Amino acid sequence: MGNALENRWVLLIIIALTWGSSFILIKKSLIAFTPYEIGAIRVGVSGLIMAYFGVPALRKMNSKTLMWVAVAGFFGNFFPMFLFPLAQTEVSSSLAGILDSLVPVFVLVLGFVLFGVRSKWIQVVGALLGFAGAAILMYFSETSEEGTQLGYALLVVLATACYAVSALVIKQKLDHVPSMELSGGIFTIWMVPSFLILITSGFFTNFQSNPETWEAMGYLGVLTIVGTAIAMILYYKLIQNTSPVFASTVTYLLPVVAVIWGLVDGERFSIWYVLGGLLILVGIYLIREKKKDPRPTAR
Repeated sequence: MGNALENRWVLLIIIALTWGSSFILIKKSLIAFTPYEIGAIRVGVSGLIMAYFGVPALRKMNSKTLMWVAVAGFFGNFFPMFLFPLAQTEVSSSLAGILDSLVPVFVLVLGFVLFGVRSKWIQVVGALLGFAGAAILMYFSETSEEGTQLGYALLVVLATACYAVSALVIKQKLDHVPSMELSGGIFTIWMVPSFLILITSGFFTNFQSNPETWEAMGYLGVLTIVGTAIAMILYYKLIQNTSPVFASTVTYLLPVVAVIWGLVDGERFSIWYVLGGLLILVGIYLIREKKKDPRPTAR
Protein backbone atom coordinates (compact mmCIF):
# COMPACT_ATOMS: atom_id res chain seq x y z
CA MET A 1 0.00 0.00 0.00
CA GLY A 2 2.91 2.32 0.80
CA ASN A 3 4.36 1.93 -2.67
CA ALA A 4 0.95 2.54 -4.22
CA LEU A 5 0.69 5.84 -2.37
CA GLU A 6 3.90 6.96 -4.06
CA ASN A 7 2.07 6.84 -7.39
CA ARG A 8 0.61 10.27 -8.14
CA TRP A 9 -2.35 8.83 -10.07
CA VAL A 10 -3.30 6.51 -7.21
CA LEU A 11 -3.16 9.46 -4.81
CA LEU A 12 -5.22 11.56 -7.21
CA ILE A 13 -7.99 8.96 -7.45
CA ILE A 14 -8.13 8.28 -3.68
CA ILE A 15 -8.36 11.99 -2.88
CA ALA A 16 -10.97 12.57 -5.59
CA LEU A 17 -13.18 9.77 -4.27
CA THR A 18 -12.81 11.01 -0.70
CA TRP A 19 -13.37 14.69 -1.33
CA GLY A 20 -15.98 14.04 -4.01
CA SER A 21 -18.05 12.32 -1.34
CA SER A 22 -17.56 15.13 1.19
CA PHE A 23 -20.28 17.32 -0.31
CA ILE A 24 -23.03 14.78 0.28
CA LEU A 25 -21.66 14.22 3.79
CA ILE A 26 -21.83 17.96 4.47
CA LYS A 27 -25.43 17.94 3.24
CA LYS A 28 -26.32 15.11 5.62
CA SER A 29 -24.51 16.81 8.51
CA LEU A 30 -26.47 20.04 7.99
CA ILE A 31 -29.63 18.20 9.05
CA ALA A 32 -28.61 18.61 12.69
CA PHE A 33 -25.65 21.00 12.80
CA THR A 34 -24.98 24.59 11.74
CA PRO A 35 -22.32 25.44 9.13
CA TYR A 36 -20.13 26.92 11.87
CA GLU A 37 -20.38 23.78 14.00
CA ILE A 38 -19.51 21.57 11.02
CA GLY A 39 -16.46 23.64 10.12
CA ALA A 40 -15.25 23.90 13.70
CA ILE A 41 -15.67 20.18 14.38
CA ARG A 42 -13.84 19.22 11.18
CA VAL A 43 -10.80 21.36 11.98
CA GLY A 44 -10.86 20.96 15.76
CA VAL A 45 -11.16 17.16 15.86
CA SER A 46 -8.61 16.82 13.05
CA GLY A 47 -6.29 18.94 15.18
CA LEU A 48 -6.72 16.59 18.13
CA ILE A 49 -5.98 13.60 15.90
CA MET A 50 -2.93 15.23 14.31
CA ALA A 51 -1.52 16.94 17.42
CA TYR A 52 0.71 13.94 18.11
CA PHE A 53 2.62 14.79 14.94
CA GLY A 54 1.85 18.49 14.89
CA VAL A 55 3.21 19.63 18.26
CA PRO A 56 6.73 18.19 17.76
CA ALA A 57 6.75 19.47 14.17
CA LEU A 58 5.82 23.00 15.22
CA ARG A 59 8.49 23.06 17.92
CA LYS A 60 11.31 22.51 15.45
CA MET A 61 10.06 25.01 12.84
CA ASN A 62 11.57 28.49 12.65
CA SER A 63 9.35 31.57 12.80
CA LYS A 64 9.26 32.05 9.03
CA THR A 65 8.15 28.47 8.39
CA LEU A 66 5.56 28.76 11.16
CA MET A 67 4.13 31.85 9.49
CA TRP A 68 3.75 30.10 6.13
CA VAL A 69 2.27 27.02 7.79
CA ALA A 70 -0.35 29.24 9.44
CA VAL A 71 -1.10 31.00 6.13
CA ALA A 72 -1.41 27.72 4.22
CA GLY A 73 -3.67 26.35 6.95
CA PHE A 74 -5.95 29.35 7.01
CA PHE A 75 -6.58 29.28 3.26
CA GLY A 76 -6.58 25.52 2.84
CA ASN A 77 -7.87 24.00 6.09
CA PHE A 78 -9.71 26.61 8.12
CA PHE A 79 -11.65 29.24 6.17
CA PRO A 80 -13.00 26.93 3.40
CA MET A 81 -14.27 24.46 6.00
CA PHE A 82 -16.86 27.06 6.98
CA LEU A 83 -17.54 28.38 3.48
CA PHE A 84 -18.68 25.06 2.03
CA PRO A 85 -21.34 24.14 4.62
CA LEU A 86 -22.52 27.76 4.65
CA ALA A 87 -22.90 27.66 0.86
CA GLN A 88 -24.66 24.29 0.98
CA THR A 89 -27.47 25.69 3.06
CA GLU A 90 -28.70 27.08 -0.28
CA VAL A 91 -26.93 25.18 -3.09
CA SER A 92 -27.02 21.45 -3.78
CA SER A 93 -24.15 19.16 -2.85
CA SER A 94 -23.56 18.24 -6.51
CA LEU A 95 -23.36 21.89 -7.55
CA ALA A 96 -20.89 22.61 -4.75
CA GLY A 97 -18.71 19.76 -5.98
CA ILE A 98 -18.93 21.01 -9.55
CA LEU A 99 -17.92 24.56 -8.65
CA ASP A 100 -14.95 23.18 -6.73
CA SER A 101 -13.39 22.33 -10.10
CA LEU A 102 -12.35 25.98 -10.43
CA VAL A 103 -9.27 25.37 -8.25
CA PRO A 104 -6.83 24.58 -11.12
CA VAL A 105 -7.86 27.76 -12.93
CA PHE A 106 -7.14 29.80 -9.80
CA VAL A 107 -3.82 27.99 -9.35
CA LEU A 108 -2.75 29.03 -12.83
CA VAL A 109 -3.91 32.63 -12.44
CA LEU A 110 -2.83 33.23 -8.83
CA GLY A 111 0.40 31.33 -9.37
CA PHE A 112 1.36 33.92 -11.97
CA VAL A 113 0.01 36.92 -10.02
CA LEU A 114 1.45 36.02 -6.60
CA PHE A 115 4.58 34.04 -7.41
CA GLY A 116 5.30 34.68 -11.07
CA VAL A 117 4.80 31.00 -11.92
CA ARG A 118 4.45 30.56 -15.66
CA SER A 119 2.43 27.68 -17.10
CA LYS A 120 2.76 25.97 -20.44
CA TRP A 121 0.11 26.88 -22.97
CA ILE A 122 -1.06 23.26 -23.09
CA GLN A 123 -1.74 23.42 -19.34
CA VAL A 124 -3.83 26.53 -19.84
CA VAL A 125 -5.80 24.76 -22.57
CA GLY A 126 -6.26 21.76 -20.27
CA ALA A 127 -7.50 23.96 -17.43
CA LEU A 128 -9.96 25.70 -19.72
CA LEU A 129 -11.25 22.39 -21.10
CA GLY A 130 -11.68 21.04 -17.59
CA PHE A 131 -13.53 24.18 -16.58
CA ALA A 132 -15.72 23.89 -19.67
CA GLY A 133 -16.62 20.35 -18.68
CA ALA A 134 -17.46 21.49 -15.17
CA ALA A 135 -19.53 24.35 -16.57
CA ILE A 136 -21.54 21.92 -18.70
CA LEU A 137 -22.20 19.74 -15.66
CA MET A 138 -23.18 22.81 -13.64
CA TYR A 139 -25.54 24.11 -16.32
CA PHE A 140 -27.33 20.82 -16.79
CA SER A 141 -27.25 19.58 -13.19
CA GLU A 142 -30.21 19.72 -10.90
CA THR A 143 -30.07 22.25 -8.12
CA SER A 144 -31.73 22.08 -4.75
CA GLU A 145 -35.49 22.43 -4.55
CA GLU A 146 -35.13 25.96 -3.29
CA GLY A 147 -33.04 26.93 -6.32
CA THR A 148 -29.53 28.28 -6.48
CA GLN A 149 -28.62 31.52 -4.76
CA LEU A 150 -25.79 33.29 -6.57
CA GLY A 151 -24.31 34.73 -3.41
CA TYR A 152 -24.03 31.31 -1.80
CA ALA A 153 -22.59 29.79 -4.98
CA LEU A 154 -19.92 32.50 -4.91
CA LEU A 155 -18.93 31.31 -1.43
CA VAL A 156 -17.83 28.05 -3.08
CA VAL A 157 -15.90 30.04 -5.69
CA LEU A 158 -14.16 31.96 -2.88
CA ALA A 159 -13.30 28.66 -1.20
CA THR A 160 -11.69 27.35 -4.40
CA ALA A 161 -9.55 30.50 -4.64
CA CYS A 162 -8.47 29.88 -1.03
CA TYR A 163 -7.49 26.30 -1.88
CA ALA A 164 -5.40 27.58 -4.78
CA VAL A 165 -3.54 30.05 -2.54
CA SER A 166 -2.84 27.29 -0.02
CA ALA A 167 -1.52 24.91 -2.69
CA LEU A 168 0.80 27.58 -4.06
CA VAL A 169 2.14 28.50 -0.62
CA ILE A 170 2.81 24.84 0.17
CA LYS A 171 4.76 24.30 -3.04
CA GLN A 172 6.60 27.64 -3.06
CA LYS A 173 7.33 28.06 0.67
CA LEU A 174 6.83 24.71 2.42
CA ASP A 175 8.19 22.14 0.00
CA HIS A 176 10.85 21.20 2.55
CA VAL A 177 8.33 20.18 5.23
CA PRO A 178 7.23 16.49 5.11
CA SER A 179 3.51 16.06 4.44
CA MET A 180 2.74 14.42 7.80
CA GLU A 181 4.46 17.20 9.75
CA LEU A 182 2.84 19.85 7.58
CA SER A 183 -0.65 18.43 8.07
CA GLY A 184 -0.12 17.97 11.79
CA GLY A 185 1.27 21.47 12.22
CA ILE A 186 -1.53 23.13 10.28
CA PHE A 187 -4.36 21.39 12.12
CA THR A 188 -2.67 21.91 15.48
CA ILE A 189 -2.41 25.67 14.87
CA TRP A 190 -6.03 26.06 13.78
CA MET A 191 -7.45 23.62 16.33
CA VAL A 192 -7.63 26.26 19.07
CA PRO A 193 -9.68 28.89 17.20
CA SER A 194 -11.92 26.10 15.92
CA PHE A 195 -12.79 24.94 19.42
CA LEU A 196 -13.36 28.56 20.47
CA ILE A 197 -15.88 28.89 17.64
CA LEU A 198 -17.48 25.60 18.69
CA ILE A 199 -17.84 26.79 22.28
CA THR A 200 -19.30 30.17 21.34
CA SER A 201 -21.70 28.51 18.89
CA GLY A 202 -23.46 26.80 21.79
CA PHE A 203 -22.69 23.31 20.52
CA PHE A 204 -21.91 21.87 23.96
CA THR A 205 -24.88 23.51 25.69
CA ASN A 206 -27.51 23.02 22.99
CA PHE A 207 -26.58 19.48 21.88
CA GLN A 208 -29.70 17.32 21.56
CA SER A 209 -29.40 13.55 21.91
CA ASN A 210 -31.81 12.08 19.37
CA PRO A 211 -31.55 9.61 16.46
CA GLU A 212 -31.38 12.40 13.87
CA THR A 213 -28.51 14.13 15.64
CA TRP A 214 -26.51 10.93 16.11
CA GLU A 215 -27.01 10.00 12.47
CA ALA A 216 -25.72 13.41 11.40
CA MET A 217 -22.83 13.01 13.84
CA GLY A 218 -21.91 9.76 12.11
CA TYR A 219 -21.76 11.49 8.73
CA LEU A 220 -19.75 14.32 10.26
CA GLY A 221 -17.35 11.85 11.86
CA VAL A 222 -16.57 10.22 8.51
CA LEU A 223 -16.25 13.65 6.93
CA THR A 224 -13.83 14.78 9.64
CA ILE A 225 -11.54 11.77 9.94
CA VAL A 226 -11.47 10.49 6.36
CA GLY A 227 -12.44 13.56 4.35
CA THR A 228 -10.39 16.08 6.31
CA ALA A 229 -7.46 14.69 8.31
CA ILE A 230 -6.43 11.68 6.18
CA ALA A 231 -7.27 13.28 2.82
CA MET A 232 -5.28 16.41 3.63
CA ILE A 233 -2.16 14.38 4.43
CA LEU A 234 -2.44 12.66 1.06
CA TYR A 235 -3.14 15.96 -0.71
CA TYR A 236 -0.05 17.66 0.73
CA LYS A 237 2.00 14.62 -0.25
CA LEU A 238 0.63 14.89 -3.79
CA ILE A 239 1.49 18.61 -3.98
CA GLN A 240 5.04 18.04 -2.80
CA ASN A 241 5.62 15.06 -5.10
CA THR A 242 4.22 16.83 -8.18
CA SER A 243 3.04 20.46 -8.37
CA PRO A 244 0.10 22.63 -7.26
CA VAL A 245 -1.25 22.52 -10.82
CA PHE A 246 -1.27 18.72 -11.01
CA ALA A 247 -2.55 18.31 -7.45
CA SER A 248 -5.37 20.77 -8.07
CA THR A 249 -6.59 18.65 -10.98
CA VAL A 250 -8.13 16.42 -8.33
CA THR A 251 -10.96 18.93 -8.36
CA TYR A 252 -11.73 18.01 -11.97
CA LEU A 253 -12.78 14.58 -10.75
CA LEU A 254 -14.84 15.87 -7.84
CA PRO A 255 -17.84 16.87 -10.00
CA VAL A 256 -18.00 13.34 -11.41
CA VAL A 257 -18.09 11.81 -7.93
CA ALA A 258 -20.53 14.46 -6.69
CA VAL A 259 -22.89 13.84 -9.62
CA ILE A 260 -22.75 10.08 -9.04
CA TRP A 261 -23.81 10.66 -5.45
CA GLY A 262 -26.57 12.86 -6.81
CA LEU A 263 -27.76 10.01 -9.03
CA VAL A 264 -27.74 7.66 -6.07
CA ASP A 265 -29.81 10.27 -4.25
CA GLY A 266 -32.40 10.24 -7.06
CA GLU A 267 -31.23 12.99 -9.41
CA ARG A 268 -31.78 12.57 -13.15
CA PHE A 269 -29.09 11.34 -15.55
CA SER A 270 -28.27 13.28 -18.71
CA ILE A 271 -26.01 12.75 -21.71
CA TRP A 272 -24.49 16.12 -20.76
CA TYR A 273 -22.97 14.40 -17.74
CA VAL A 274 -21.03 12.14 -20.12
CA LEU A 275 -19.84 15.06 -22.25
CA GLY A 276 -18.84 17.11 -19.22
CA GLY A 277 -17.02 14.17 -17.66
CA LEU A 278 -15.07 13.47 -20.86
CA LEU A 279 -13.98 17.11 -21.12
CA ILE A 280 -12.81 16.98 -17.53
CA LEU A 281 -10.72 13.86 -18.18
CA VAL A 282 -9.20 15.42 -21.32
CA GLY A 283 -8.34 18.49 -19.25
CA ILE A 284 -6.53 16.33 -16.66
CA TYR A 285 -4.57 14.64 -19.45
CA LEU A 286 -3.43 17.97 -20.93
CA ILE A 287 -2.61 19.62 -17.63
CA ARG A 288 -0.45 16.76 -16.42
CA GLU A 289 3.29 17.23 -16.06
CA LYS A 290 6.12 14.83 -16.74
CA LYS A 291 7.23 13.24 -13.53
CA LYS A 292 10.54 14.57 -12.26
CA ASP A 293 13.30 12.39 -10.86
CA PRO A 294 12.11 11.24 -7.44
CA ARG A 295 13.71 12.97 -4.51
CA PRO A 296 13.98 11.44 -1.03
CA THR A 297 11.16 12.36 1.31
CA ALA A 298 10.83 11.91 5.03
CA ARG A 299 8.64 9.05 6.11
